[in-house]
Amino acid sequence: MTNEKISTQILKVFANSPFTAFNHKQISSKIGAYDKGTRQLVLMTILEMAEDKILVEEGRGKYKINPKHINDDLLPKNYIVGTIDMKQTGKAYVIPENEEREDVMIAPNYTRHALHGDTVKVLMFPQRKMHKPEGQVVEILHRAKTRFVGRIQKMEKFAFLVCDNRNMVVDIFIPLSDLGGAEDGEKAVVEMTDWPEQMNNPVGRVVKRLGQPGDNNVEMQSILAEYDFPLDFPAEAEKEAAAIKKPTKKEMEGRRDFRKTTTFTIDPADAKDFDDAISFKRLKNGNYEVGVHIADVSHYVHPGSAIDREAYERGTSVYLVDRTIPMLPEKLCNGVCSLSPDADKLCFSAVFEMNDRAEVLDRWFGKTVIRSDRRYCYEEAQKIIENEDENQNANRDEADKAVLELHKLATILRSQRYKEGAINFESQEVKFQLDENAKPIGVYIKEQKEANWLIEEFMLLANKNVAEWAGKAGKSNSDGKTSKTSKAKTFVYRVHDEPNPEKLNTFVEFVTKLGFKMKVNSRKALADSYNRLFEQIAGRGEEYMIDNIAIRTMSKAYYSTENIGHYGLAFPFYTHFTSPIRRYPDLMVHRLLERYLDGGSNVSADEYEEYCKHCSLMEKKAADAERTSVKYKQAEYLSDKLGQVFQANISGVSKWGLYAEIEGSKCEGMIAIGSLKGDYYMLDEDNYQVIGRRYGKCYKLGDPVRIRVKNVDMLKKLIDFELVEESGEGSDTSHTAKTNKASKSNKTNKTRDSKKSKDTRKSKKSKKR
Repeated sequence: MTNEKISTQILKVFANSPFTAFNHKQISSKIGAYDKGTRQLVLMTILEMAEDKILVEEGRGKYKINPKHINDDLLPKNYIVGTIDMKQTGKAYVIPENEEREDVMIAPNYTRHALHGDTVKVLMFPQRKMHKPEGQVVEILHRAKTRFVGRIQKMEKFAFLVCDNRNMVVDIFIPLSDLGGAEDGEKAVVEMTDWPEQMNNPVGRVVKRLGQPGDNNVEMQSILAEYDFPLDFPAEAEKEAAAIKKPTKKEMEGRRDFRKTTTFTIDPADAKDFDDAISFKRLKNGNYEVGVHIADVSHYVHPGSAIDREAYERGTSVYLVDRTIPMLPEKLCNGVCSLSPDADKLCFSAVFEMNDRAEVLDRWFGKTVIRSDRRYCYEEAQKIIENEDENQNANRDEADKAVLELHKLATILRSQRYKEGAINFESQEVKFQLDENAKPIGVYIKEQKEANWLIEEFMLLANKNVAEWAGKAGKSNSDGKTSKTSKAKTFVYRVHDEPNPEKLNTFVEFVTKLGFKMKVNSRKALADSYNRLFEQIAGRGEEYMIDNIAIRTMSKAYYSTENIGHYGLAFPFYTHFTSPIRRYPDLMVHRLLERYLDGGSNVSADEYEEYCKHCSLMEKKAADAERTSVKYKQAEYLSDKLGQVFQANISGVSKWGLYAEIEGSKCEGMIAIGSLKGDYYMLDEDNYQVIGRRYGKCYKLGDPVRIRVKNVDMLKKLIDFELVEESGEGSDTSHTAKTNKASKSNKTNKTRDSKKSKDTRKSKKSKKR
């Protein structure tokens, strides 16, 4: 047998029994290796696989397969590997790792103690006519999580944790001895310790008491714990951070000095971590020198340090409504690394020579020292741009003048991007006005204007050029220029695949029914169609709904060492270089760029691909946590407005009812289909509406409606509305909805989460380039 054949057969044996440990003699017997030479080859292959972490040693000389290395190719044809998507009813779907295969339906009695997000091995049942693929879970290869957040229900002799996450369909049994002092009704974090085969519920213990439900701090900590973000930094990381000092003169030696060049930052008014600054200088030849200066986090955070290990685990900073959970300790993110004004700061910079047509004539990457002259908030920079007056230019300081010149260049860069096929997806960020107790007293949509675009364009320019330098085999020295003779090195890219054809066709059909046309015959035609569509719907009732459904047609951006380009930006090379204070991939990019500029050797693509996967996962978790905090605050905002009437737009339709989004606040709630009066309403899925069977009255996606706030469940973050008819009820702001029976509300809450994937409910997507 060849080495390759032996490796494949060994892996299949381990994959078919992922929880069983084998020694080399047992493996030899199972694959029919009986002669001494072949058995020795089996042993050597197993040892190599253990060294490559494909196998994990379990006791002396015995090994099990690493679950990450199990895939469909290693299993018999009637088995698959995939991820569990658990529904509230207990039914589940397994999403196969092989994207070409259909999802597999798992009945509640065949889930074998699998939980939402777990990686499982599934035995496929024979295909039944007119049915989805079906199967049963036979092995749990990897638990997605073992810690859960919820409320304690204390009985006389035991207790349960009722989980906040509605995808967690079982309560966790807790012996009284493992309550850790938690009282009935408190919120807590529980570690699942066991799930005996004969028990219906897993067993767990309280690892952290959070406090009483409804308290703002408790609820925010609950969200963080639910998505596995730590609430504190380890003592070792804090100790390392405390020892870091301001940069010395010696540390500044050898760096390109920009302290006498006009430099400024533009950030949100409440920002504390300034990780990027821009410098501007007019050159003697009439061109411009534009520097994009990024905090040199890699100078302070070294691979393998306690700070680095914790930053990697977190992967990103998390921005909840009322707080930021930083990736780095505060001493770094808000202190030493932050590019605050009037202080010498160490940076890693991308410097460009540009002409007045915004063409890049030359570029340089390297370590620098800067001293920011000015800290603008976006509103201040926007005011300068809007009040530009040639007659007053002479009276402006150098930083103000630089803002105006850079705005002109950014406008050209932005226009050029769209001409080359970039798609203009504009995200809408919900922001809250909070009182001293973090209670929302107002909600508004954060608007993106020219000042935001200025920073965005130069950050995109830096990210694109750094990726291009690495991807086009940048020459390994510090001049930052490109050589076609050198070989491309392993690098971290931000990639975005082209849209799924099936989703795209569905979207085109959808907007066609609404009266809009799209061309899909080429990549450029599609991008132009998207941008034209967004212009046409601007200010219309269906704008937000179409925006969000359009985003859903797109693939999700992620990190990878395999560059496929960025479809949405129309960049063949793209990375994240500009935010190492809050994103771990940017820190990896800084280290790799410095290594290659200094002529360093290549790194392992497999190793960095694993880092990329982890960072993509943590990015998704952070976005989910942020959305959950917004939903909680929206529910809290409406909790004292029961019975009040608001103007809204229908944002989704399903067999359970209508979803409506209040104008301005973006608070979304459900109008139960049974509460619609005057007819029996049914879902018309093809036309995105519900329609009355007898009289034909319909409620369609995007339609304006008036709603009354009927019920708010803050703990479940669910809001119920009822439709206000046109018969003069519009001015009714009474609070009679407070008296609605709880049983009706609970029934509505249960049904909304049982809708199938074919429902057309609008979902909120957090886009991050």
